[in-house]
Amino acid sequence: TPLWWAVEKGHKAIVKLLLDTGKVDADCEDSIGRTLLSRAAEKGHEAIIKLLLNANKVDADSKDSYGRTPLWWAVEKGHEATVKLLLDTDKVDTDSKGSYGRTPLWWAARSGHEAVVKLLLNTGKVDADSKGSGRTPVSCAAGNGHEAIVKLLLNTGKVDADLKDSKFGRTPLSWAARNGHEAIVKLL
Repeated sequence: TPLWWAVEKGHKAIVKLLLDTGKVDADCEDSIGRTLLSRAAEKGHEAIIKLLLNANKVDADSKDSYGRTPLWWAVEKGHEATVKLLLDTDKVDTDSKGSYGRTPLWWAARSGHEAVVKLLLNTGKVDADSKGSGRTPVSCAAGNGHEAIVKLLLNTGKVDADLKDSKFGRTPLSWAARNGHEAIVKLL
């Protein structure tokens, strides 16, 4: 739709113009159930997210057919300000599970988005030791060489640093050693 394209391309003035008509569906979905808010979150279009949220006609926690929410998209792409904006609504499930049980924290830890990990941990509403694809956030961070994130997760006191993943039976230490992350091996 014209609104979809305006959101996609980040044209705030056009999004506002279309929303102000009252004749557009601000919560429409694409073929996989992804909403305009999810698309704006994926792109990091903060101003458009504010417009959509202020329209009070969108579900801030809608899930697409893979269980991905607007928060999930913002986290996966590392859009710190967008994540904060969505968390500040108090209308999102910070620990929602998408496909394979992957949570926003899992994705942030895996991808190395340290600031986003901090934001999610600071909510106090995430399971720092949940398994997605059989691995915990600390396992993903350790295996991918994200030392600062490993420290953040360990400092919560809520992770089991010796927990084996369910697919290969590896611990975070095993993943760090396998991938040559010496500093993380020392830390663990």
